Parts: sequence; C-alpha cells; structure tokens
Amino acid sequence: MKLLRLQVSLCLLLLALMPLRTLSAQESASYDLLLKGGTIIDGTGKAGFTGDLAIKDDRIVNIAPEIKASADQVISCKGLIIAPGFIDLHNHSDRQIVSPLTRANMNFITQGCTTVVTGNCGSGPVDTGEYYRQIDAAGSGTNVMHLIPQGSLRDHVMGSGQREPTEEELKKMQELARKAMRDGAWGMSTGLIYVPSSYADTDELITLAKIVAEYNGIYASHIRNESTELLAAVNEALKIGQQAKLPVHISHFKSSGRDAWGLVLRAAAMIDEARQQGQTVTADQYPYIASSTSLGATLIPAWARAGGNKELVARLEAPETSEKIIKQIEKNIEKREGGSAVRIARYADRPDWVGKNLQQIADQEQKSILEIVLEITRHGGASVVNFSMNEEDVRQIMKIDWVATASDGRAYLPGSDRPHPRNYGTFPRKLGYYSLQEKVIPLEKAVRSASGLPADILGLTDRGYLKEGAYADIVVFDPAKLIDQATFDNPHQYSDGIRYLFVNGTPAINGGFPTGSLAGKALRRPQPEK
Repeated sequence: MKLLRLQVSLCLLLLALMPLRTLSAQESASYDLLLKGGTIIDGTGKAGFTGDLAIKDDRIVNIAPEIKASADQVISCKGLIIAPGFIDLHNHSDRQIVSPLTRANMNFITQGCTTVVTGNCGSGPVDTGEYYRQIDAAGSGTNVMHLIPQGSLRDHVMGSGQREPTEEELKKMQELARKAMRDGAWGMSTGLIYVPSSYADTDELITLAKIVAEYNGIYASHIRNESTELLAAVNEALKIGQQAKLPVHISHFKSSGRDAWGLVLRAAAMIDEARQQGQTVTADQYPYIASSTSLGATLIPAWARAGGNKELVARLEAPETSEKIIKQIEKNIEKREGGSAVRIARYADRPDWVGKNLQQIADQEQKSILEIVLEITRHGGASVVNFSMNEEDVRQIMKIDWVATASDGRAYLPGSDRPHPRNYGTFPRKLGYYSLQEKVIPLEKAVRSASGLPADILGLTDRGYLKEGAYADIVVFDPAKLIDQATFDNPHQYSDGIRYLFVNGTPAINGGFPTGSLAGKALRRPQPEK
C-alpha cells in the first residue's frame, strides 16, 4: 500500500513538473489559423523552405519548420507555395474600388493580390482623405494605397488647358499635395502623355515633388515618351528625383514601337548608373507585349487634345489645325503596323468593332484607317490594345532585380468588351508562365517582384514579406496549376491556381473559391517624425 502511495505521489510530481520541462512557448500557444507543411517563399528572394505559418487575429505570429500547437483551423499546404500576398504597384481601380459592384476586386483577388496602389498615371481622386474614408466605410477586397494624381490635381486647380500655372495656382496645387500627403498618400504620380498632366513642365513637377519629399513619398511616372525618345523621358524622371530629393519609380517600363525595340535595355543601363551613384530608382512591368490606353492617347498629339474631346473635334474641323493633326495621326498609324497593331477594346457606338484591329475595321467598312480613327474620335473615343513591344525586351526587363511586377489594370466584371488580359492574369502569368514554365527567372525572384520589392519601393514595412509581426496578407498557390487564363481574344477569364488568400488574416479565397470578403482597408503612409 505504501508502495502504491509512493507511485501515485511520484506520478503527481512528474505531472506537475512536465509543463515546465517539455512544453515550449510555441507548443502551448493557440492560433486562429495554422498553415502546415507548405514551401514558404518569404518575399526576400531567398530559397524557399518547408515549414508552417501561424496567424492570430490579423498578424503572422509564428513561422517555423514545424509548429506543434492548437489552432481553430489547420490547413495542409503540402505541395503548395505559401507566399506574401501580391502588391500591385500600378492599378487603376480608383472608381471601381469604391463601387458596390466591383469593390471586391475579384479579378485581382484571383491573381493572389492583397494590396493595390491607385492614383497612377496622374489620374484619380485628388482628396486622398475622403477617398480613404469611402474605402474604410464599406471595405474592399484588397487593401488600397493611393498616390497623388498630378494630372487630376492640375485639372482640379486650373482645368485642362495647355498653359503654365499662375503663382497662385501653383501654390494651390502645393497646398493640395501637402494635404494629400498628410492624409496618408504614398507619393505622387504623373501621366506625361495624358491631358493635362503632359502640360506640366519639368520645373512644375519638381516643385510638387519637393512637397512629396517632405513626407518621404515617391515619384511614380508614366514618363513623357516610351518610344524613340525613351532615354530623354527617363532622364527627365531622374532629374526630378535628383532635384526634389525623392525616390523615382518608372511605371510600366518598356520601349514601344518596332523602331524603339531594344531601347529599354539602354534605359535600364542609364538607371543602373544612377543607382550606382546613389539615386533610388526602380520600375515596374506587366508581362505582355501589348499596352492599353485610349485611341486618342495612342494616335493623336497631346496639344490637340487640350480641353477635352469637344475642343479636339473643333480643331479637327478648323482649317488652321486640322491638317497638322491629321498628318500626325497618319504618322502614328504607320508606326503601329499601318493600324493592324491597334485593336479596339471598348467602343459603345459600334460594339461589332470590339476585338478587331483598325485595318480589319477599315476593310469591313470600306474606308481608310484615318476615316475610322476620325469617326471614333468624333463620337467620343475608344479604348484600345496596342501590340507594340518586343518579347525579348519583356523577358530581359523582368530579370532585373529592381523591376517589380504590376498590372496597369483595374477591377472588372466580365462583359462584352475586350480589355487587356493583364486585368485578369498579370501575376499568375509572371509566376506561372514566365517563371515556372519558361524558367525566365527563379520562382523566388518572381515572388519577390510581386511582394517584397513593391513593399520596399513604397516604404511599406509591415506587408510584402512573411515575417513574424507582419500583417497576414498571404497567398497560397499550387505551382502545378498556377496560370493565367485570360487572352487577348477572351480576356474575361479568372486565373487558376490560387488555393487560399488571406487579407488582414481574413480568407478572401478558401479552397480555390472566393469568399466575397471585404477585409481590405485603406493603408495610410505614416507621417514623418518632426
């Protein structure tokens, strides 16, 4: 009997001591979610490793080769990649992300995106604070960061005329820029082929960029020329960064038009030299050989578009300006494979023209291409897809370690138009096609180009990487199935291969199916310390 009591006492003593000896802090923790056994690619560009990742509330709280703990939900990720949610540096969902129809941002959720940056190409809401309030009030499928859109800012203050601002107008633009930065904007964008952004000279842009620099923002530019004058346009962007003392970012870096092919590689060498001299310069790229914008911006000179479409049409009718405009249009048509490189993406007046190039439409209508362009212009214009880039240029640029992946797209619902497939496929195309299939770049570098690198460019410190303490913006994808489905002929196709997506720790895709969650929020840039 004494022996039995002794054995019981020893057992009780061992049980009392066991938690102190055998349960680590990791093992006694309880998590909301545990991702088990996936290949973790953390956004740094380093090789992936097999491991587990734990989420509590909206944060990543543990990453380890093995986590032994309880969790409300455990997901086996064997054979899958666990990566930071993708950050789309160049997005145009300014209106769509606050619309009830498109705020879920489904075509980007299904690409693995957890954050988009709006206000690009100089266009978007000028009042950043109000824009952010709208997003926070209703939620969004992805997080949203905003840039001050210089073109819209200029239009707000002085209209779309081609002239220099008065001293008072420039001061007003500076005040609005300062307010936007105080409201949490991450920098300023320009669209220097668009009206009225293009009417600002370099000094005007430097003046505004200096305001942005006070708040540690960036200068992101759709530069003045992406064709044969590319080098001069890049040089202007570098000058703005040097004189305003802020980081420069070149949007959708490319050389457009057959006569400019290869020039983007010389531009990259220029940027490399600037970087070696200590300047902060980066770029982004969408992995396609076609661009997309308006027909007017593609074929009609900027001076002729001053004041909007009504004034453009008036200039086309006026004898003193029409001949000059038409000669430039004809020259631009010739540069674009005689019109066959330009395809109509959206034109309400003639939906039967959508998906056809200008040459095909001209043949169908038994008219000249010039006549087709003028007809479209007189009826309000159209959106186009322009096949202008060289495949080898695209492949070479994506290998550069300071070039991020970005879509230049917007939130969409499937419809009868034929937009650029980048709206649905940019990120899976970069990772699934160019990295995993074509082996152009290693997968770890492809992931970094879509996560850690854009976070670094923006100065975002708590997203873009898988690390303890970061927000739980996480994508889990199947490397055997990740691919874009959208094509130029059939663009409204969601991408395949995203198995799980978490935005601020909330599932946006679960088991391959979108949840419709609106867990995204406006991300405001922290204010600099005084």
